[in-house]
Amino acid sequence: MKRSLSLLYLTLLSLSPVAARDLTLWYRQPAKVPMNEALPIGNGRLGGLVMAVPEKERIIVNEDSLWTGDENPSGDYDRMGAYQLLGEVLVSLPAHAKPNAYRRDLDLTGALAHVSYETGGVKYRREFFCSHPAGLLVARFTADPAGSYSGAIEISDAHGAGTTAGINRLSAAGRLSNGLRYEWQVLAEHEGGTLQANGASLVFSNCTSLTLLVAAGTDYLMDYARHYRGDDPHARQSAQLEAASLKSYEALKAEHVKDFASLFNRVALDLGSSSESQRALPTDDRKRVAAKVVDAELEQLLFQYGRYLLVSCSRPGGLPANLQGLWNDSNDPPWHSDYHANINVQMNYWPAEPSNLGECHLPFFALVRSQLPAWRKAAAVAPELRTPSGAATTRGFALRTSHNIMGGLGWKWDKTANAWYCQHFWEHYAFDQDKQYLREIAYPVLKETCEFWEDHLKPLPDGRLVVPNAWSPEHGPDEDGVSYSQEIVWDLFNNYVQACDALALDKPYRDKIAALRDKLAIPGVGSWGQLLEWMTEKKGTNALAQYAELDTPRDHHRHTSHLFAVYPGSQFATTQTAALAAAAKVSLEARGTAPYSDVREWSLAWRTALYARLHDGESAHRMLQDLFTDRNTCPNLFGLHPPMQIDGNFGITAGVCEMLLQSHEVEVQSPESKVPSREAGVRVLELLPALPKAWPAGSVRGLRARGGFEVDMDWREGRLTSATIHNVNGGPCEVHYAGKIKELRTRRGQTQHLGPDL
Repeated sequence: MKRSLSLLYLTLLSLSPVAARDLTLWYRQPAKVPMNEALPIGNGRLGGLVMAVPEKERIIVNEDSLWTGDENPSGDYDRMGAYQLLGEVLVSLPAHAKPNAYRRDLDLTGALAHVSYETGGVKYRREFFCSHPAGLLVARFTADPAGSYSGAIEISDAHGAGTTAGINRLSAAGRLSNGLRYEWQVLAEHEGGTLQANGASLVFSNCTSLTLLVAAGTDYLMDYARHYRGDDPHARQSAQLEAASLKSYEALKAEHVKDFASLFNRVALDLGSSSESQRALPTDDRKRVAAKVVDAELEQLLFQYGRYLLVSCSRPGGLPANLQGLWNDSNDPPWHSDYHANINVQMNYWPAEPSNLGECHLPFFALVRSQLPAWRKAAAVAPELRTPSGAATTRGFALRTSHNIMGGLGWKWDKTANAWYCQHFWEHYAFDQDKQYLREIAYPVLKETCEFWEDHLKPLPDGRLVVPNAWSPEHGPDEDGVSYSQEIVWDLFNNYVQACDALALDKPYRDKIAALRDKLAIPGVGSWGQLLEWMTEKKGTNALAQYAELDTPRDHHRHTSHLFAVYPGSQFATTQTAALAAAAKVSLEARGTAPYSDVREWSLAWRTALYARLHDGESAHRMLQDLFTDRNTCPNLFGLHPPMQIDGNFGITAGVCEMLLQSHEVEVQSPESKVPSREAGVRVLELLPALPKAWPAGSVRGLRARGGFEVDMDWREGRLTSATIHNVNGGPCEVHYAGKIKELRTRRGQTQHLGPDL
C-alpha cells in the first residue's frame, strides 16, 4: 500500500532516540526453566530461548510454521494438532562450570541477549539475536585473551531427525506426522584455532571467537488452494546462510539493530524515575518488590517488553503470535499453543495499532484470509450453525474457540469470533486510514461476516434481534442474546457502516446493516446495578463454583466477556452511554483480583484497559502492578497463566496506551445520550484520560490514534504541560483534556502544538 507521508514520518521518527531509561532485563544466574526464565529473541518467524548456561549453552529454537494437524471441519481437538518445538543448539564448554562475575541480560532497545562471566582468568562473552533482514538466528562467542575457546557444537532435533555434519555445518531434516517437511542448518565460523567435524558434532579448539548462524524453515505455505504446502525449505535456508557468510558479524548485527529500531524506536515512554535500590536489583527480584512498591521504570520496561515481543514474533511474511507468541519448548504445549479466538489471539494484537506497530498486525490478517475457505466449509456443515429457520449456512464463515494454521478447528464453536476477528481488520484501517487496504483486504471480510449475521440473527417477539444459543466464554450457560455476542455483532455492524461510508460503497446494504444494528438487543442492568451478562439475571453457580456465583457480587470469574462493549469495543462509554458504563464498572469491580485464584495474567491486562476506558487510572494502575507478582509473571516477565502464555504481555502494553491516550469516532447516538451530535467522521482524541498518581511526571512520544494521528505528550504534577498532534494520514479531530475541547483541522503531514489549556 502507498503511504508516502506516513512512511516518511515514521522513517524520521525511527532515527530519534528512545527515552533515556534502561530497557534491560538482567539476572545473576542462568535459566533453568526455558519458558519461565530463558531470554526470548525472534525475527517474527524464527525464535530462540537463550538459557545462558556457562558450561553448556542451550538455545531452544522455534520456527513458527512447525505444526502438526490438518483441516478438520468436525472440530476434533486432537486432529487439530499443535505447535511444535524444532530443537536445540548445544554448545558444550565443560571447563566453564564454575564462573565468576556472571550476568545475563536482554537489551530491548537493540534486541540483543548477552551472557558474560569470568573463569580461569579469561573473560567470556556471548551475544545473541534473531535478524529479520538475514532471516537467521545469530550467536557470537568471544573471549579475552585470544585463543581461549574450546568445546563442541551439536544440534538436538525434537522429532528424531539425525544430524548431518560437514566441515563447518550441522543440519537436520524430517517430516512431521501430517507430512510437513522441515529442515534446519547451523553454520559455524571461527577466528583463530581450529574447527572440524567429529561424528554428529563440530569440535573447536583454541578459538578467539565463534559465530553460529542458524537457519530453519518448513514447506508450509499460507495458501488453502495448495493445501498449505510450498517449496522444500532447503534451498531457501542455504541461500540465507550463504548470503550471511559473506558479511562480517558486525555488519549482520548493525543490519539487525537498524531494522529492529525502525519499529521499536517509534514509541518512547518515560513514567518517572525509580530509586537506585530498585535499579540495583536483578529483574527477577525487582519485579517482586514492584508488586508492592511502585517502580515506574520497571513499569515502563514492561510496557516496552510487550512491544519488543510483538516485533520479535509477528512480522509480515510470517505467522501471527500464538498463545506462546513464537516460543515453545515442547511438542505437547499447553492448549496446543494454538490460536484461541475467545480473547487470547485478539489480545495479542491489541497493542499493535496504538503502540505504533501496525505492520506487526498484518500476519494476523494474512492467516485469517488463508483459513477462510476451510472455515466456510466447516460452517456449512455444522448443525450448531444452522440459521433460525433451520437452513444450513450458505454465506460467511465461522470458527471454533481454537484453530491451527491449516484450516483445522478445535474446541467449541465461538459463533461471534468471526465478528471479533473483523474488529481487527477494521482497527488497522481506523488507525492508518489506508483506503486501498480497506477496500481490498478488510472490506470483503467485513461484508461476508455481516452477511453471515444477517442470516443468523433471531428476532424476538418485540422486534429486537439476538444471537441464538450464544455463550459467554468459559462461564455460565449458552443462551439467546448473551451480552458478549450481542456487543460483538453490534461492533461488526457499526464498523461495516463506517467502512461503507469511508469508501462510498454499497449504500443499500450499508443502510440494511445499520438498521439491523439498531435492532440488536442491548444488555440490561441487574438488581445490584451490574451489567447483565445474560438477558435475564442468573442465580446459581458455574462449572467453577469455587470461583463464581452467577450474577452476584461474588462472581469472580477470570473472564469479563460482557464488558466487550467497553473495551476493546466502544459501544459503551462514560459520556454517551453513562448508565451502561457505570453498570459495567459495577460488574468489573465485583469480579475482583487477588485473592481470587481464578484471575489470570491476561485478566489483569484486560481489566487495566477496562478501567482505563472508564477513566479510573488508580484501578488501572493497580491491575498493572498486580502483574509483577510471582503468580502472574515469570522471572523473564513472560505472562504466567499458569503455565506461561503471552497474551498478558501484549494486553498490558495496550492497557497503558489506553491510560495515556484514547481515540474514537464521534459516538453513535443512543436513546440516553445528552451530548449533541457533531460532524460525522470526526475523531475524538482524549489526552491522559486515566493517568494514575503513581506517574506524576512523564512523557510519551509516538502513540498512534484512530483517524491517522500520532501524539506526543508531556505532563508534570499529574497535569498535561504540552501535546503535539501529528496528522499522519487523517482529517479533522477534536482534542479533549480536563473538560477542554480543541478542534483541529490540520492537513496531512501537518503538526499542531498544544499547551496545557489546549
